[in-house]
Amino acid sequence: MQLIAESPYLSHYVEESEEVDYHHPEIERLVSKLHANGDEDEYSRIRTAYEFVRDEVSHSWDIQSSRITRKASEVLFHREGICYAKSNLLAALLRLQGIPAGFCYQKLTIGDTPETGYCIHALNGVYLTAQQRWIRLDARGNKAGVHAAFSITEEKLAFPVRAEYGEEDYPFLFAVPNRKTMDALKRNTDCLRMYLYDLPVEL
Repeated sequence: MQLIAESPYLSHYVEESEEVDYHHPEIERLVSKLHANGDEDEYSRIRTAYEFVRDEVSHSWDIQSSRITRKASEVLFHREGICYAKSNLLAALLRLQGIPAGFCYQKLTIGDTPETGYCIHALNGVYLTAQQRWIRLDARGNKAGVHAAFSITEEKLAFPVRAEYGEEDYPFLFAVPNRKTMDALKRNTDCLRMYLYDLPVEL
């Protein structure tokens, strides 16, 4: 997919924010640990950060947790979150290293069919300096039927869009998390209920 960047300035995609709080001591400590040898190339650093968030941070629905996390530091501390939260952590891990990272979205069915309703799903756009282009990575977390992976040649996302079901890939790449997604995390207190009944259905 050809991504349309919200901002033409890469500097906007390395900024710190309330949700992407990458100067939190625990995030700084993790980045130092993940890249302790200091000799990894850009691709390796992106892959390492991506696979940590995908594999070491549980998706709240998969573990049936009612806890809601939002800030990158909260996601890291509790090691769980839904896609909105996990994308904040991946952005933080990359931005701390000076790697531009933004936010992309899909409109998906909540269950297997349109009758279950729709929701917005979050993933990340990451800039490859060597190739001067953006790629999408989905750190949602794998499970039976979901096999997302790091790739710079072809997209390997958690959920291929099914246009016949009204699902949609949004081509936009944002510098900050979508406000509707963050508001959902702020106003709810039970993640399982939020996941079923109070996720935004469109950007």
